[in-house]
Amino acid sequence: MRPRLVVVGDSLLDVDITGAVSRVCPDAPVPVVDVAGETDRAGGAALAATLAAGDGASVRLVTAIADDADGDRLRAALAGVDVVAGVAASTPVKARVRCAGQSLLRLDRGGDGPPARATDEMLDAVRDADAVLVSDYGRGLAACERLRAVLAEVDVPVVWDPHPRGPEPVPGITLATPNLAEATAFAGTGDPEAARLLRDRWRASAVAVTTGARGALLDRGNGVEPVPAAAVDAADTCGAGDRFAAAAADALMRGADTYAAVEAAVAAASRFLAEGGLSASRPEPTPEALIAAVRARGGTVVATGGCFDLVHAGHARTLAAARALGDCLIVCLNSDESVRRLKGPRRPIMGEADRAALLRALACVDAVVVFGEDDPRRVLARLRPDIWVKGGDYDPDDLPEADLVRGWGGRVVTTPLLPGRSTTRLAGALAEAG
Repeated sequence: MRPRLVVVGDSLLDVDITGAVSRVCPDAPVPVVDVAGETDRAGGAALAATLAAGDGASVRLVTAIADDADGDRLRAALAGVDVVAGVAASTPVKARVRCAGQSLLRLDRGGDGPPARATDEMLDAVRDADAVLVSDYGRGLAACERLRAVLAEVDVPVVWDPHPRGPEPVPGITLATPNLAEATAFAGTGDPEAARLLRDRWRASAVAVTTGARGALLDRGNGVEPVPAAAVDAADTCGAGDRFAAAAADALMRGADTYAAVEAAVAAASRFLAEGGLSASRPEPTPEALIAAVRARGGTVVATGGCFDLVHAGHARTLAAARALGDCLIVCLNSDESVRRLKGPRRPIMGEADRAALLRALACVDAVVVFGEDDPRRVLARLRPDIWVKGGDYDPDDLPEADLVRGWGGRVVTTPLLPGRSTTRLAGALAEAG
């Protein structure tokens, strides 16, 4: 069994609202953002957990999530992450309005009510950890006395990423990772002496004060050691601290000494920023968000569907023709199980993940939705496109979904096939070629 890193702390929902600015509001000197999409992302401790999981670490997130609509969105953003969660009073949300890679405005809401308290299941998860990262976002979980007692007792590396509004780390931790502003607030000084002062006060084995582009200042009890960073030109440093703390905890869990762990963390944070930071890791807008953005601009939503097993020139022509009919194209893709029922047990040739990735790589495709039914009526009822396109020699009236689409005022369009191109023909040619 692989060692497990447990990330403990306050989780937030981050929302990125992206768009373009081409004019100024006529009644106030502010830019007008034409919204193109809205995406949800795990934030706070949940971000640290997803970043660590993205490195291949075995990660469990111990947190609290509210039973509200934003909490449901946060859970969806955490799909694939092992979560042990108590109940929070409400979900903190940070919504950033972004244009051309820059944040224009942040809107905060939620997070009200009493702080969450650790449940027995949460405490057991911490006890089972091979290393712990406390990702404190000042919302109260790190102040829970029962949790603090367990954190003070565990005999594994503990990394504490503090917050100015949060409590001080429990005594005896392996490494604290405040940034320079946090270290200054805690220690009352911003010079390299802050690392030593905090290490003594917190009775920590080591303190690494992160200093942005200069890397980190590490104190392990034998003087302050600079850990330099590679030069990186980064406009948006959001998430770099979480990237640093998660990498340090993972390295300590794998047996690195403190200096090597901080060195690895500095390198990981630099690499994270060089690759675009959170901008590079933001998920694509959901189809629903894409549709809402297109309709807000008065645009036309087009959808098409099929198996798309071995994409060929005929598919490409149909997709390009469909996209030309409107302002976005959503492809409804049959799942593997659906293809097997429709085409037989030897199909699909390519799995749904590969088929979806190939379709998304085409410039004419804006989003892909995988559905598991034998026909697309259920997914169409959810998306409600203005135009539904099918490639082939169909009579639109013979399509089972035609009446459904027309029911909300949509149109059904068919495009002719490109002669001599088919998946079956291509598969046969490949089999003959060996």
